[in-house]
Amino acid sequence: MALHVMEEANRCLGCKKPRCQEGCPIHTNIPEVIRLLKAGKLNDAGWMLFENNPLTTVCALVCNHEKQCEGHCVRGIKDTPVHFSVIESYISSTYANQMVKGPAPSNGRKAAVIGAGPAGITIAIILARYGYKVTIFDSRDKVGGVLRYGIPEFRLPDSVLDDLAYRHLELKGIQFRPNTYIGSAITIDDLFRDGYQSVFVGAGLWKPRKLNIRGESLGHVTYAINYLASPEAFRLGERIMVIGTGNSAMDCARTAIRHGARFVSCVNLTDTLTASQYESSYAKLEGVDFIYNKCTMEIREDGVILADSQVSEDGRIAPIPGTEKLYPCTGVIIAVSQGAESNLVTTTKGIDTSKTGLLTVDEDGHTSRPGVFAAGDAASGARTVVEAVANGKRVAEAMHEYMQSLPMPVTTDYPDAPVVEAIDAAAQAEQAL
Repeated sequence: MALHVMEEANRCLGCKKPRCQEGCPIHTNIPEVIRLLKAGKLNDAGWMLFENNPLTTVCALVCNHEKQCEGHCVRGIKDTPVHFSVIESYISSTYANQMVKGPAPSNGRKAAVIGAGPAGITIAIILARYGYKVTIFDSRDKVGGVLRYGIPEFRLPDSVLDDLAYRHLELKGIQFRPNTYIGSAITIDDLFRDGYQSVFVGAGLWKPRKLNIRGESLGHVTYAINYLASPEAFRLGERIMVIGTGNSAMDCARTAIRHGARFVSCVNLTDTLTASQYESSYAKLEGVDFIYNKCTMEIREDGVILADSQVSEDGRIAPIPGTEKLYPCTGVIIAVSQGAESNLVTTTKGIDTSKTGLLTVDEDGHTSRPGVFAAGDAASGARTVVEAVANGKRVAEAMHEYMQSLPMPVTTDYPDAPVVEAIDAAAQAEQAL
């Protein structure tokens, strides 16, 4: 592995105007990272990666490198680009084992993060570096959000997320409150009441988009976001049809194969796939079939009715009457994106949303309510992990600036209440014996 990594590093031209860095949404200083590695300074290279991107071990595995750093590499114009993803993965995973530094000195202020996805994790880490006491609230039982429950483990192992949670959250003193849905028993107003000076909303997109066709409620049908969260819970048979051809659809198709499906097809409205070439090529390699230029008309117990598609005069894609055919299958996965859930917003006054339910924010993540910030999928719709990190970095700085403008919090409720000595029940029981 190390030899292969060094071979890739040696291919880097060290451009004075690095196109790779320009193609990275968080502008990772790729030439400098590679230079440090080649100089035998792996720890310095690792520190630089994590300082710029707290989720570098994740991004090395799931970024759309072909359209970002590697897609902009000057070598790729006439040759194969430098595979920085391999280099980044090696450096970050090796250096991560040495990250054992504890919490920063407290600055006496608290911040709340709703959602343990990539944006929320990034913001929590950056605020913790400034000395804020941060609590992350999430409706799931583990840290990761879409990283854990929306990306298959064969692409992003749980062990990477577990290590991230330990080194970046537990060691930094960041508290994680699992299985807690903000907007139900606890509201944003409750958070402000309890002393949090700012709140970040990064709850993600967990509401599946519907096709609104007959048969969508049948027992052998599910949505991509639900399937990927726990594929072992579904029994969809050996012939599965995936409606959609984005990266999420590729994840569903490849996951279905790993859970016993023998025949998997993906249906596309046009003749162009929306998934990245990298992901679609892996799906094809693993035996996934693609059905192009089809509209999904109806889902039945024994299959799906598809019709040929055409582009209408107003630019919309519509079915061609009389071309309907039944395509047999035993299970259907609908993978046509997700939307925002509304409970959190409807239980909070003063937060504006768009027609699609996304939070309305400015470029620094300020919502219409002072002290409440948002970024990531909850504000911009489904985006990539590295874009969520980039937005999170910007919003974290805005939250820091906002909280520093506020007076220091003062606890005034029951200031003179006596402290009762804790009772050790086990010790008392032992004495009684």
